[in-house]
Amino acid sequence: MNDGSALGAILPLHRNQRSSAFPVCAPLRHAVAAAILAVSLATCAPHPADAQIRETASRIGDLQLGGGFVFATSNYNFTPIHLIGGAFYTTFDMRTHWGGEFNFHQNTSTSDSTVYERTYEIGPRIFVHRGAFSPYAKALYGRGVYNFSHNIANVAYNMYTFGGGADFQVRRSINVRADYEYQTWAGFPIQNLHPSVITIGVAYHFHE
Repeated sequence: MNDGSALGAILPLHRNQRSSAFPVCAPLRHAVAAAILAVSLATCAPHPADAQIRETASRIGDLQLGGGFVFATSNYNFTPIHLIGGAFYTTFDMRTHWGGEFNFHQNTSTSDSTVYERTYEIGPRIFVHRGAFSPYAKALYGRGVYNFSHNIANVAYNMYTFGGGADFQVRRSINVRADYEYQTWAGFPIQNLHPSVITIGVAYHFHE
């Protein structure tokens, strides 16, 4: 794994003079706005049963472990890239409305199997419980590894993410998740990389 600063002399850079197909600011604003809207709407819904609140409050924290399928778009060298892959995630909630999340993604290009994006992220999240529905918003920081076409380079970058989604409790121990992330990979050649990542997952929820 190399550092991003060494890529200047290695990678072929073909700049397209047209604007990028993935604007930097608009998707980020949309992701944050969607997450805030989901949490705001949920706070207007009827309050959950007191038993659910007591269950979380009576323990040190609330833990779930899950995995899922990933569908993503990226934009290396001003060229749209579609990726599919898998994810692992875990959340640990210390209070009734906030906690932390760690996740891992491994996504491969659908048009070139030698191109992949691998990420490791951790950070805080806020959420609300409304019956079986638990919308959340999150801000994560981590490391992203990009494997360039034909294995010409494998480089790691610092990255940060804003996102949100919802967990839906289908059984006492099973949650289904729909999750969106807007990632920023700092220092990527030509321009920062901005993958949009959707995860559909299932998690085991530990309980008393």
